Amino acid sequence: MAEKAEQLYAQLNEVKKQLEDLRVKVDNTHETVTGLEVKHEQNRALLEALAEERGIDVEKVITEASIEDIEEPDPAEDAAGDVADDPDTTTGTDPVDGDEGVGTETS
Repeated sequence: MAEKAEQLYAQLNEVKKQLEDLRVKVDNTHETVTGLEVKHEQNRALLEALAEERGIDVEKVITEASIEDIEEPDPAEDAAGDVADDPDTTTGTDPVDGDEGVGTETS
């Protein structure tokens, strides 16, 4: 019984150490993200000032970019030719009779 208690105590100490390490990592990540947010805002202000100086409508550019992102298809889907969605071509079986090796691509 005492042996089991010692094992549990050792495990509890290990979990405590892991939790403390995790807290340190979370704190470091938070500091990094906060710093990146500040830099992002500084860069945005600089870009907006340069755009204004050149007569560029920042909001219009952002809106157009957002629309283009929505309208453009994912290049990965086009390149795959939707083959990944077809179970017969990914398994290598013939959809008609189930023979192996038929329906697979060879280059």
